[in-house]
Amino acid sequence: QVQLVESGGGLVQAGGSLRLSCAASTRTVRPFAMGWFRQAPGKEREFVAAISWSGSNTYYLDSVEGRFTISRDNAKKTMYLQMNSLKPEDAAVYYCAAALGLHVATNERGYDYWGQGTQVTVSS
Repeated sequence: QVQLVESGGGLVQAGGSLRLSCAASTRTVRPFAMGWFRQAPGKEREFVAAISWSGSNTYYLDSVEGRFTISRDNAKKTMYLQMNSLKPEDAAVYYCAAALGLHVATNERGYDYWGQGTQVTVSS
């Protein structure tokens, strides 16, 4: 079991930055991949970024590549999403997710555990 809690969301002007965090609470000794997803009103939840257990492999949605950076600190059991040059279309509820094992998925079906989400609002 992995419990996930996101933080760091808020209101920011277009062009600004935010850093999301996802703290994992777990007793598992198994490695787990992690990812970020987002859901805007009236839209389906979409993949944003994912990272392998070691942190050496990362994957991004095309529209955030170069603006967002995913990272993790396994000692702190925390994953981060640094979001720069934010655009109004980035506004959404951001969810973190985890999947036991080494495989890194870029779709929802690949993840077993989900946080409650944190709201990101970008004003134009």
